[in-house]
Order: sequence, then C-alpha cells, then structure tokens
Amino acid sequence: MLAADYPFLDVLWTMFVFFIFIIWFWILITVFSDLFRRRDMSGGSKVLWIIFVILLPYLGVFIYLIANHDGMAERNIERAQAQQQATASYIQSVAGSGGAAAEIEKAKGLLDSGAISQAEFDAIKAKALAAS
Repeated sequence: MLAADYPFLDVLWTMFVFFIFIIWFWILITVFSDLFRRRDMSGGSKVLWIIFVILLPYLGVFIYLIANHDGMAERNIERAQAQQQATASYIQSVAGSGGAAAEIEKAKGLLDSGAISQAEFDAIKAKALAAS
C-alpha cells in the first residue's frame, strides 16, 4: 500500500535531495574546520565568515570556497605532510636499531671478515645482551 502512494520518481527525487544535503553538510564541516585551523586570519574575520555562513548557508559556503580554495589546498597538504613526518619519526623511534640480535649479527660479520678480534666480538655481544 505504501509503494502505491509514493511513486518511483518521488523516491529518486528524495534520494537526490538527501544526497545533495549530505554533500553540502560535508562541505560545511570542511569550511568550518578550515576556518578554525587558520592561523593567518584574525578572530574577527573568522567570526564574520561564520556569521555569513550561518545567515546565508549555501551562498556563504560557496563564496568561502571560491575565495579561499588555494589556501585550503595548501593547508591540507601541509597538515598531511606534518602528520606523515610525525608518523615516520614515531615509527623510527619505536623500531630502534633491530635489537641485540642485529648488533650481534653485525659483530659476527665483522669477526668473520677479520675486522675485529674474538675478544672484541665477545665484548660487543655481552654489551648487546646486557642492553636488551
């Protein structure tokens, strides 16, 4: 009975309107997050942009995107690079040098090549095992 009261084209139109609303909401969140993360804009300017976006929501969002699209992309790239660098430095700090086994393996290679003596190898091995 419900399907007869709500034709297929009305369903499609409702889905389209809902989809457009979700996209606009996503863009609105993007604009607000960019506004709050900006360091080159004063607090008064941010408040004016927020008021403009609240009073004229669609027009305000689109004008902000047109006026600040280059800066938004640059700030997103800088933020992504900073996060990537922080992640890489964290991974390097946690990974360390490979532990005692890697140090002993390097020392064994030096011993086999004749670069160090057996006593030096034993000292490196003892130091590596004591550190772990």
